[in-house]
Amino acid sequence: MTRKSVKRAFKYRFYPTDAQAAGLSRTFGCIRLVYNRALAERSTAWQQHQERVGYSHTSAMLTAWKRTEELSFLTEISSVPLQQTLRHLHTVFRNFFDQRARYPRFKSRKKSRASAEYTASAFRYRDGHLTLAKMSEPLDIVWSRPLPEGARPSTVTVSRDAAGRWFVSLLCEDAVESTPAANDAVGVDMGVTSLVALSTGEKAANPRHERRDRTKLARAQRALSRKAKGSANRDRARRNVARVHARITDRRRDFLHKLTTRLVRENQAVVIEDLSVSNMVKNRRLSRAISDAAWRELRTMLEYKCTWYGRDLVVVDRFFPSSKLCSTPGCGYVHASLPLRVRMWTCPSCGVAHDRDVNAANNLRAAGLAASACGAGVRSQRESSRTGRPATKQEGHGATRDEALASNHR
Repeated sequence: MTRKSVKRAFKYRFYPTDAQAAGLSRTFGCIRLVYNRALAERSTAWQQHQERVGYSHTSAMLTAWKRTEELSFLTEISSVPLQQTLRHLHTVFRNFFDQRARYPRFKSRKKSRASAEYTASAFRYRDGHLTLAKMSEPLDIVWSRPLPEGARPSTVTVSRDAAGRWFVSLLCEDAVESTPAANDAVGVDMGVTSLVALSTGEKAANPRHERRDRTKLARAQRALSRKAKGSANRDRARRNVARVHARITDRRRDFLHKLTTRLVRENQAVVIEDLSVSNMVKNRRLSRAISDAAWRELRTMLEYKCTWYGRDLVVVDRFFPSSKLCSTPGCGYVHASLPLRVRMWTCPSCGVAHDRDVNAANNLRAAGLAASACGAGVRSQRESSRTGRPATKQEGHGATRDEALASNHR
């Protein structure tokens, strides 16, 4: 058993006083203002002169803005969150120039996430009490789970969601134990009817969290549509809608955390398919169900948990015919066409009856093991949610029981 040090964020809910809530709300507004101003300056420099303005230039601009009468109020809040938002903007531009992201957009007061990041110089954490800069008393945090023993947070992020709930996230060093796995590898086929089907034959039912609360959500949205714009009643109705969305999101994330943690702990290698979710949700009949399944979030959790626990995540090419290929050893028959409504099929070549999802999981496991054995890359680059660019393909997507047959029937 080995221990590995990783950076983990521990998120807790807290209840600010009226003064703290007002101060943090003011901080969020100043962060949005500084970000938008810096973005406008950098955009002007790039569009008119093809000049790249770096973080040091925008930091100097911030200092100058604070000295003006118009923006002198920026000195009333901690300077650290303002500097951090400039660093984040610089990262976004660097990703844009490296063609990893789209051009940055301006922050909106209503749609953008309200958050502020504090580095070690802007907060004090002692004996379970967290006090932020410019505050006289610590935050009233609900410590739902303990921090690692002797942990010293390096950064603290305070946020407020659309439902009006306040959260604080503490980034700490944590030791994760790598335990020996019971199985060497497992294939995971993601679906809608069953959220995942495993090569072991097990299926995890799709909880359909959004469908379960769809009636409550529709009622809250109808109530919101009847309220006058700009009124206090409309603001309360908007928060009610946000609370329903938050309930759906929390339950979905909790389920995915439990599922992915179990998969990673029980297996040394996890094999999944490189699904293009952004293209799949364009199907009007399935978009709602696919979004509710949250395949992208499931993959993200598998990625970082495999890194934590020393596991291998093998991503098979999306064009690999996992559902249409017979998984019987020595067969290798590939269906020319297999509609989604067909959930069971019998191989015309060997006569074996297959469950569509379990068959796909078995084929994914075989392809993943073949890709790892022949030295192909086992991790593909993540698809950018901003650019929609496809992830790098696996070299072993044709490494099946019958490579030539599979390549001819995609």
